[in-house]
Parts: sequence; structure tokens; C-alpha cells
Amino acid sequence: MKEKEFIKLIQNTVKSEYIGDDCAYLKDLGIVITQDNLVEDVHFSMKFTDARKLGYKSAMVNISDIAASGAEPAYLSVGLSLPKNTDENFIKDFYQGITDAAQGVKITGGDITGSDKIFISITAIGKTGGRKISSRKNAEPGYKIIVSGNHGSSAAGLKELYLGKKDKFTKIHLMPEAKIEFSKKIAANIKTDYAMTDTSDGLIDALMQIANASGVLMSVNFDKIPYDKDIEKFKDFKDLILYGGEDYELLACVPDDFYVEGAFEIGKVKSGCGVEIDGKILKESDTKFFNHFEEKK
Repeated sequence: MKEKEFIKLIQNTVKSEYIGDDCAYLKDLGIVITQDNLVEDVHFSMKFTDARKLGYKSAMVNISDIAASGAEPAYLSVGLSLPKNTDENFIKDFYQGITDAAQGVKITGGDITGSDKIFISITAIGKTGGRKISSRKNAEPGYKIIVSGNHGSSAAGLKELYLGKKDKFTKIHLMPEAKIEFSKKIAANIKTDYAMTDTSDGLIDALMQIANASGVLMSVNFDKIPYDKDIEKFKDFKDLILYGGEDYELLACVPDDFYVEGAFEIGKVKSGCGVEIDGKILKESDTKFFNHFEEKK
């Protein structure tokens, strides 16, 4: 069973109106809330990172979800499960990394337990005052599709790590940056409904998520997608750009006349359903999404 099938099963079982976006928007409380789990040897390997970088990334990926909703990141609660041989330096460095990433976001507490491997579960809360909150359901034909920055860099960094290299791409992979200011430029100024998500599971995945939720066709021109030209050294660089995850850029669908400084327009929202790259509509068999539940070969 695929991850998205699990999510659909959960949606059908609990029948919650809050499942489906990067964050649940609790309008009556004036907040958005999200939770992410990171599992050793699934989402990260201690062969490639250290406690401080791991804490940093763990916080930043949750802050990115808050930014994707359009809210202001405010609070983090940290759940941490550790093997019994973990020393005090790991704890100190891990939480220092979280503090480095938080930059004013308050750490409210959490829980620590024992386990066979490192498990991290972080809950993030964002404030919605003065912001218009996004939803993947809000893309409309005629809207333009914009992104905040380069794609493929984190996936390139993971490749470099496996090759034993350290460069600008490995840094991007290990220490991503949530696009908080880009989010604010949209959410604090837009008047109409809009769709936004981060590209943590890949650009195509983000496009698909909005296409399916809004019932629209996301039409993209590959040559307009921003990327670092140095990744062209990889033969599969186009796959890295389209399907590589963990860039934590933001993708938004906004009215054509809404200006966002620093945004890259990569396409248009059209009538239909699905994702179209350079005029070719992708089929399910064309996709190369990461599946946490896929058996390792």
C-alpha cells in the first residue's frame, strides 16, 4: 500500500475536514498546526549528518509546512526517541540545532523516550492573524503557477553524500531553509483565495497535490523552472528537478495580476485535471514519487 493510499484511508475513516493540506487550519483558534515524523534510515542517516544538523533540519521542515499555509511560525513541540547508548552531547547539539533553525519560534516542550533507532516527531503551530491562509483546493483556471526558488538541489546533495562528497548541494540537503519571507509576501497581501504548498516531496508531487485537490490542470514549462545549472552534470538532472524531494521551496497558484517579488512563474492553471509538462500530460505510470512504505530492493 502506498503512503497516499494510507492518507486517503485515514480521511475516509475519520471524515475530518482538516486533512489534506500542509497544515490544519483551526480557524476558531486562529492557528494552523502540523506534525512531521523523521525516522532514522528512512528520512536521514547518521552517516551523513550530525546531531546539530539533524536538529536544525527537523525543525526547519516543520517550519516550512507552516510557511506553506501562509501562517507565521510561532511554536514547536519536540518528541524524541533515542537508543539507550545516546550521550548528553547528542541531546545538547540536537536542541542547539533546533534553536538555530527556530529564530524566534518558541520551543514549548515535548517528550523523550527510548527506542532502537532515532525517531523525531515535531508539532509546529503558526499564527494566522493578518494572513490569508492557503489551501490546495483554491487553484483556479487562469491563475499563474509560481515557485520561490531552485529545484533539484537537495536531491543532488543526497547523490553527492552517497558519493562521499561535500559541496553546496550537500549543505542544501542537510540544512534546508524554509521560505518564510516568500510566504509572508503572499499571505499578508493577497485578497483572494489561493493555493500553496511546499515541494518537500518533489515539484511534481506538489503540482499533483494541488491539481487533484482543486480539480485543475497544472500546466508547466520545464525551461521556466529555476535550478542550479551545476546539477546538469548528473545524467538524470531533469528527474532531480521534477521529482527530487526536500528542496522545501514553495509553490503557489495566485491570480495572474498578483505580483510576488522574487517569484518564478513556471506555468498556468488550466481547466482539466492533472499535471502537464511542456504540453505532455503525465500519467500515473510516469510519476516517480517517494513512497515511505515501498519495499527496499
